[in-house]
Order: sequence, then C-alpha cells, then structure tokens
Amino acid sequence: MSGFEQFGELDEKGWGGMAENPAATRAVPSAAYRAYLRWQRGRIRRIRAGRWLLLLVVLGIWELAARLHWVDPMLTSMPSQIATSFCALAGQGQIGYHTWVTVQETLGGFVLSMAVGGLAAVVLWWSSFLSKVLEPYLVVLNALPKVAMGPIFYIWLGDRNSIYGMAVAISIVVTVLMLESGFREAGRDKLKLMESLGATRWQMFKLVVLPASVPSLVATMKVNIGLTLVGVIMGEFLSSKAGLGFLILYGGQVFQMNLVMTSIALLVIVSIVLYGLIVVAGRLLQKRYRFE
Repeated sequence: MSGFEQFGELDEKGWGGMAENPAATRAVPSAAYRAYLRWQRGRIRRIRAGRWLLLLVVLGIWELAARLHWVDPMLTSMPSQIATSFCALAGQGQIGYHTWVTVQETLGGFVLSMAVGGLAAVVLWWSSFLSKVLEPYLVVLNALPKVAMGPIFYIWLGDRNSIYGMAVAISIVVTVLMLESGFREAGRDKLKLMESLGATRWQMFKLVVLPASVPSLVATMKVNIGLTLVGVIMGEFLSSKAGLGFLILYGGQVFQMNLVMTSIALLVIVSIVLYGLIVVAGRLLQKRYRFE
C-alpha cells in the first residue's frame, strides 16, 4: 500500500472518526499532571493562609506588647484601641468624608500625571533628538526631593491645587521615563520591517508601538498609583483642611496616636483598593490588546 493510500485510509478511519467525535480530540490530562495541579492549588491556599497568619501574629504581638506595657500604648496605640477609634470616627461620619477627599485627590493626580506623562513620552519617542536633550534634566528632576517644592506649589497654586501639584510632581517623571523606555523597546524588529515598507511614524506607533507597550503601560500605572498617593499625603501634610493626611497631621499635633494609627490603617486599605483596581484594569487591557 502506498503512502497516499495509507493516508487516505487513516483519514477515513482515524481523522474522520475523530472529527465526528470531538471528545476524542480532547486531551486527557495524565495523573501526574492532575497531581501537579492539586499541588499548585494547595500551594496557593497555603500562601494565602500564611499571609493572614502573619498579619494576625503581628497584630497579636502588638496588642500583647501594649497591654503588658512592653511598649508605651500612649506612643504606639494598640489594635483594639484603633478599632474603637475607627468605630467612633465612623459614627461621626468622619471616615467616609476624609477618605473620599484623599481618594478623589489621588485619582485626579493619577489621571493628570498619566495623561501628561503619556503625552510627553510619546513626544520623546517621536523625536530621539529631543529625548537626548531632555534626558539629563529628567534624571535631575527625578532625583530632586519633591517635598522641597511644597512651599512653591502652595504659593503658585493655592492650598487646594497644591496637593495635586505635589502628587503630579512626584509621579510624572517616573511615568515619562517608564513609558518612553517601554515605547523604545516595543517591537523593534516589526518597526524595522514597517519602516522598510514605507510606513509612516504614526502608523508604526499606532499599529506596533502602542499595542506592544500595554505591559509597560500597566506596570507604569501600578507604580504611578502608589507614587500619586504618596504625593497626595505629602500635599495634605503641607496644606489641607481634610483628608487622611490631615487626620494624621492633626492627630500628631494633639498627641492622639489612636487617630494617627487609625488614619494610617485607612490609608493602607485605600492603597490596597486602588492598587487592586489598577491590577484589574491592567488585566482587561492585556486581555483585549494582546500583541506578539
């Protein structure tokens, strides 16, 4: 029997039967692979349990040390007093108000820094000459302690807008540097091919650079949201009448460590929620704009 005849016989008996029975084409995982998946699921559960256990141990040691006066509870507070202070502030309606002020300022600074920083990164990618000229200035601005700019922002922008100015000042340079680096590393071989075919700069950016830079964009957003929150708190320390930074500063001035620790705990929760939202948005972006 010739090779073609054998192939035809296989097509009639084998491939045809498999096409009629889709279940036959589905790969059945081996016992070793199923055991590996069970081990992976168990490992993830153990990691999550370890995280919660570590948190409970730290809180328990903190509470015990304060109650036994190993540390001064007036200086360090304790988890039970923080919970009491939280309930008191919630009953007064202070938690929602001050938290929303900080979240609003953080989101505003985040959107502004991403928009301006993204536009600046596109301009620097478009013109390598301009990128080389501005590179040392960006490095210097990134190393400059931004808190030193606080009084200047307060005089220029006022007490309210200076908070946004501080938030943008802390995050925008990092945004520009990360996005420009991502743009330049994206699809180099494809860009050379498109350039040889006569594609315009805009076509290369739209069809290759932008889709390929989605992972860099997501990474920049993750870094940016944390830096913006830091900038907002620093701005609230300098000039604010509301917000979590204001509560921390006020609590320190009147020596109410319970208020300070409660505000810090709220700040931790806000940072986790904002970072989680960025992670979800990043997954949606990467799922929609797959680029290889």
